[in-house]
Amino acid sequence: MNTITKITVAFILLLVSEVSIAQETVVKDSLNTEEIKMLKAEKEAVRAEEKELLRQDVEAINNKIDAGYITQEEGEILKQNAAKKRALNIANRETIIDNKIDLLKRNDESYTFGEDGLITIRIGKGIVSESTNEETSIQIGARAEYSPIYDKRTTSDLVFAIGFNNALIEGESLGDSPYKLGGSGFVELGWAWKTRVFENSNALRLKYGVSMQWNKLNIKDNMYFAERGDLVILEEYPFDVKKSKFRTTNLVFPVHFEFGPSKKIEHEDYFRYSTHKKFKFGIGGYGGFNIASLQKVKFYEDGSNQKKKYKNYEAVNSFVYGVSSYMALGSVGVYFKYDLSPIFRHQEFDQNNISLGIRFDMD
Repeated sequence: MNTITKITVAFILLLVSEVSIAQETVVKDSLNTEEIKMLKAEKEAVRAEEKELLRQDVEAINNKIDAGYITQEEGEILKQNAAKKRALNIANRETIIDNKIDLLKRNDESYTFGEDGLITIRIGKGIVSESTNEETSIQIGARAEYSPIYDKRTTSDLVFAIGFNNALIEGESLGDSPYKLGGSGFVELGWAWKTRVFENSNALRLKYGVSMQWNKLNIKDNMYFAERGDLVILEEYPFDVKKSKFRTTNLVFPVHFEFGPSKKIEHEDYFRYSTHKKFKFGIGGYGGFNIASLQKVKFYEDGSNQKKKYKNYEAVNSFVYGVSSYMALGSVGVYFKYDLSPIFRHQEFDQNNISLGIRFDMD
């Protein structure tokens, strides 16, 4: 802080202190003597708090100067404005305390102030609530000031994706798949953290988190998955099948490198990088565990519709892993993922889930 700023701060704080002392001398004893003593002590705490906040303001401005975001001259102007602001805060807050003292002087003990500085007015002294064992009261007041983090390099957001799912089968093209395109789909829901990699650039971010993935296959041609010992095979169902669907539920931990431009938004005491309506590209993968599997077969038997469920196939791979990528404009984009791990541990031919859909990143 330069000499001009120091003189400005000292002068304003001295003026505020003299006014406060003059006001304190007219306070007389009342029925709320203890509360008044506490309020006088609070005035000292207010001065100390605002001085500490001024120190933090100056430190944040110095950080901007050191990083080259503003010049030394611009920084001095900001410091002077910060000093005036904190001095006026002291004046205003002490005036509020003085008003509280005046309020207590002219009233009886029904007027008190809680630990959070809120006014408590008791209604019906001696009336106690049976449920809380406390006197009924009304609280009026304001909360403490919020001070933002100057540089927040890590943020978090909700991730949701939905789209088509199928399986690539060894030795067959996707066009020959035994699974219907319509009705075979995937859903992903998770939470992701995004950390800026470089100190002074947001061009590269590391995005990581945890997600639940549901992959569903709609099986064609009256077929279903049957376990034959350790082997899983597709075979014809003994009755007329209306629907045959197989679903796996996986808990995975995705990690992506995200590239793309962003806009730097600067405020007096903090700055942020925003990717709102900006192009972004992510590439990476995921690994995790299969936590459930389910097959539903709806069929027609003896003149009526029947349904049967086959749960938790032993042959489903317990560990899943794959690659994934997305391209987005703002919060909405195209999402692709492919399981490098086969669906089943033992099968005649390896088959791997492949998915394409829309991804929503609520950042």
